[in-house]
Amino acid sequence: MKSDVVQDAVPPQRGGSGGSAGGPQTAHDAGDAGYSKDLKPRHINMIAIGGAIGTGLFLGAGGRLASAGPGLALAYAVCGLFAFFVVKALGEMVLHRPSSGSFVSYSREFLGEKGAYVAGWMYFLNWSTTGIADITAIALYTHYWSLFTDVPQWVLALIALAVVLAINMISVKIFGELEFWFAIVKVAALVVFMIIGIVLLATQHEVGGSTPGIGTITDHGGIFPNGLMPVVIVMQGVVFAYSCVELVGVTAGETAEPEKVVPKAVNAIMWRVGFFYVGSVVLLALLLPWGEYTEGQSPFVTVLSKVGVPMAGDVMNLVVLTAAMSSLNSGLYSTGRILRSMAMSGSAPKFTGLMNRSQVPYGGILLTSAVCVIGVGLNYVVPGKAFEIVLNIASLGIISTWCTIMLCHLVFVRRAKQGLVERPEFRLPWSPVTEIVTIAFLLSVVVLMWNDPDVGRKTVMLVPVIAAALVVGWYAVRGRVRAVAAEKGTQL
Repeated sequence: MKSDVVQDAVPPQRGGSGGSAGGPQTAHDAGDAGYSKDLKPRHINMIAIGGAIGTGLFLGAGGRLASAGPGLALAYAVCGLFAFFVVKALGEMVLHRPSSGSFVSYSREFLGEKGAYVAGWMYFLNWSTTGIADITAIALYTHYWSLFTDVPQWVLALIALAVVLAINMISVKIFGELEFWFAIVKVAALVVFMIIGIVLLATQHEVGGSTPGIGTITDHGGIFPNGLMPVVIVMQGVVFAYSCVELVGVTAGETAEPEKVVPKAVNAIMWRVGFFYVGSVVLLALLLPWGEYTEGQSPFVTVLSKVGVPMAGDVMNLVVLTAAMSSLNSGLYSTGRILRSMAMSGSAPKFTGLMNRSQVPYGGILLTSAVCVIGVGLNYVVPGKAFEIVLNIASLGIISTWCTIMLCHLVFVRRAKQGLVERPEFRLPWSPVTEIVTIAFLLSVVVLMWNDPDVGRKTVMLVPVIAAALVVGWYAVRGRVRAVAAEKGTQL
């Protein structure tokens, strides 16, 4: 493709990344038109926190501890570092040009329309399957209470989807407010849990018949009780745990001062990862032997239930249910914006570009919800395996998205050196080494998934199927993409 941008080109401006006459130019995404700027700095900051704390930690950590042991903390630390690199690269491009289309819009600018097409649909695959994981998690959490035990899992999943869909359709301000409070609940709960855990450690209070401390690790096989390979194999699930960190790039298109808000939100992610993820897993390993944790139940609920504090497990279960609702809410929000950016360039169905009176792109949100309905059926057919199946598929979408962000950043930096764009002061360090190492790590995670014969290998076998579907889809939409490009005076 000859042209890298299907959108209009903004004439050179004074200052910023626009430059002066003959200097750098900034692309303009037609999909950004029509949005309100109702997200406040407090919304963006808490969404960034909430994005780093979700279902992958609250529910997924239990099964991973049971298979990998205390070494899971190392997996969270490594994946967290690369997640930070990805969001740092995205944050730099956000300051170059804020867009609700986020990395899809940057893919169009730096990789061309084919790159944007692949990035957008893989992100859609990511969040539509993550949405299935979320409604599955909500159903599992709800089954914790005896009042809902007899309610079929698929019914609870359908109710959760309907509620969050209705919330997402109201306005971005309501979305931001809900995510703000969802994040506060998650952070507060983790802080309280960590305080309780530290007190239990300090007082040597028994937890489920075991005395907490280093003995729960050394007396049960050490840090790697099953060897190093199980820790490596769970990497794809750990990557899933960080899947929402890129949301800060999407929300930047609906805030009035992204240049002030985004750098603070991105820089804070690193210590949040260390404190909440790594700290929580280490604490969980010190409180109970790793074999006490089980797949399908939150490890936090496991600990608090064994402590014997009345209602403690119920309270934490309510919190993790909130986390799953938050993740589902974020997924519908982000895919709605991404699909609208794609629709405006012709690579997504026209109806996904539609907005309601509240400036919400409802077409894309409805499409994502429709795929989640398939997840309701999955909960009906295989309720015991629904979460792990879609989690692994979602991991492919996440890895693809993160690789795309790093590829875009590589081209962005190269063009900056050529004087075609201007890099902001907020930058990803050690480019291009950082991007290359991150991409290599992410691709290695896909290769390592092959060592998991149960679900991981089947997931990797889907890669050729997904690739074939993308190729067929491109040939189906390229005529419309070319027509849109012709209207805007660009060439493919």
